[in-house]
Amino acid sequence: MPRHIVCLTFDFDTQSGFIARGMTTPTALSRGEFGLVGAQRILDLLKAHGIRATWFVPGFTIESHPRACEAVVRDGHEVAHHSWAHIPPAQQTRAEEEADLVRANDAIVKLTGRKARGYRSPSWDLSDNTIDLLLAHEFLYDSSLMGADYWPYRARRGDRAELGKPYRFGEETTLIEMPISWSLDDHPHFEFLRTPTSVMPGLQSARTVMENWLDEFRYMQQTVDWGVLTYTMHPYVIGRGYRMLALEGLLKDLTAAGAVFMTMEEAAAEAQARFAPPSS
Repeated sequence: MPRHIVCLTFDFDTQSGFIARGMTTPTALSRGEFGLVGAQRILDLLKAHGIRATWFVPGFTIESHPRACEAVVRDGHEVAHHSWAHIPPAQQTRAEEEADLVRANDAIVKLTGRKARGYRSPSWDLSDNTIDLLLAHEFLYDSSLMGADYWPYRARRGDRAELGKPYRFGEETTLIEMPISWSLDDHPHFEFLRTPTSVMPGLQSARTVMENWLDEFRYMQQTVDWGVLTYTMHPYVIGRGYRMLALEGLLKDLTAAGAVFMTMEEAAAEAQARFAPPSS
């Protein structure tokens, strides 16, 4: 019987993403602070529709805004790992990355009573060490790679890419990869962001983006009998009023179309049960 899973995920960065980019003026920080407003709106919407989601929460957010994070847990959502300080692992040494990973997991344990089962890299930029570290710290899944769309797969380690040489694939691991896409992330569609080196224009029509996202689900239904579609959102982005209206419309349409809403941990466990042992 066909089964089409949707994972709603929210990267609850608050101010951490701006601080990691060196954007620490009052106005920049206030943009992250708006995530607290957006988070409550999202929680209310999810509760109204009876949907549990996955919140990727930096340790910074847990320690800086404990009551907002407690509300996420109280409503029964999964809390997953999103670093401590929102610094991309590719910018860290192995020791720095592991220390950040441990510090954030300690904050998650204090909030939820257990370590995170899932991980998402800040800016979706893994280092050469990330997969090894996630395995060493017993994560079930990662959600930072884009090698598929509707079918989770086993994350590899040791891939090699050299200019002028064929691509060399590394070994499969037991870590489940829950693939994502920039096209299914609210940030590039909506957020205006100016850094010292670039400008992200964003500010697209919310209803147009949600219609595109619904079409992605429809295509999954047409092409696979079983699949997982992951949407990535940020409370300080999607939490604007007109975007919340468009998101509510998407949830109604997905429900009517037969979507099965799950947390990423639940979907990863279902995917794991379908996998053969990793190839050597």
